[in-house]
Amino acid sequence: MASFNFGERISGRSVVGDTLHAMGKVHENLFVLTADTGMALKSFRDDFRPRYIDVGIAEQTMVGIAAGLALEENIPFIMNMIPFMTMRACEQIRTAVCYQNLPVRFVGTGGGLTSGGGSTHNAMEDISLMRSLVNMTVLSIGDPNMIRNILELSWDYPGPMFIRLAQGKADRVIYEPVAMQYEIGKATLARKGSDVTVFAHGEMVFEALTAAGELAKEDIDVRVVDMFTIKPIDEEAIVQAAEQTYGIVVVEDHLMFGGLASAIADILADKGISVPFRRLGIPQVYAGFGSGEELRTKYGYDTHAVIAAVKDICGLGANTK
Repeated sequence: MASFNFGERISGRSVVGDTLHAMGKVHENLFVLTADTGMALKSFRDDFRPRYIDVGIAEQTMVGIAAGLALEENIPFIMNMIPFMTMRACEQIRTAVCYQNLPVRFVGTGGGLTSGGGSTHNAMEDISLMRSLVNMTVLSIGDPNMIRNILELSWDYPGPMFIRLAQGKADRVIYEPVAMQYEIGKATLARKGSDVTVFAHGEMVFEALTAAGELAKEDIDVRVVDMFTIKPIDEEAIVQAAEQTYGIVVVEDHLMFGGLASAIADILADKGISVPFRRLGIPQVYAGFGSGEELRTKYGYDTHAVIAAVKDICGLGANTK
């Protein structure tokens, strides 16, 4: 189980930049690409100028260049804002990268409603889009201290990979870095519990852990699972949750359908497992302006909503298990 370090905030973008710079010293075939969003990549740009490509606001071109580099046995890392990378260049990602199963790493910032830029800049559909693509691995990082490990793990991982980050400016630290080991495709047990399991990813892991702490004061024992790998999904963690707790709550900063909740519901349906199930996330709206915290409260997937969903399941599931 994880140990925690709540309170500190660091820039996820800076961690990406520092990690790619360190990796660039070791791997001469590492390239970095961006579409006019390279502020955190300055050290890589300065020290490895021939391997740094800023295409300007031309995401489709950026993905095409990355595919070409990958065909020449390079590993390209793209860093960009999620909505424009995943939607504007979706056809290029599908056909130029996924179709050829190329090792391009898409590192996106502004996951969910964290950007503050309004509906055009909110990343609500990205997980649904990326997990639908053949060969694409999909990750969602909830702690900036995880980023270095994940980027290093991605180096030898086959095929394309989408790595979703939060806003990237002042991201909340959750785990003690020295205490954590990560494996792509395996969930992280953030908190043990026997009553209800809450699955979360990204910034919602903190919300889930906060809710679990409040519920513990009422003797409700909540398991929190950080499902940082959404594809391939950890089926074992899902089945264990269904068999060992009274029900499942999924909370995510993404549309309620098409993301992690849908992936978990598919597993349960395919395996014929019936268990009380609640999903919390963005409803079918364009959320508009506001901070991530404000919008989560407005649309009903903040800490209080998680607490209410867990209590609802406890009222139903305790009599059915």
